[in-house]
Amino acid sequence: MKVKDYCKYVDVELVAWKAKIYDVMSKMDKLPTGDKQRMFEEINGLHIVMAELEERVEKLRTECPVEWKPEQETIQARLADLSSRYNDAAGIFFDYSRGG
Repeated sequence: MKVKDYCKYVDVELVAWKAKIYDVMSKMDKLPTGDKQRMFEEINGLHIVMAELEERVEKLRTECPVEWKPEQETIQARLADLSSRYNDAAGIFFDYSRGG
């Protein structure tokens, strides 16, 4: 796979993640203030991972390195981290929305 194709693939995946995070945040806005504060750390962690991924993809796009396998492995690991963090945040939100 070429770097540009990979960047397009990751861009599409990041857009999907942004939509998921936005959805959780819009639902979180409906929670009482105390619950919002407890979820803030989880949501902030998601934003941090997203920003890091966007920076790495932009680096690949602008530098277009000949050897980009290490960067691809890092991106894949961060996407897995993003998925895990999202599931944790969604689980916490589900507990709050059910009154638990």
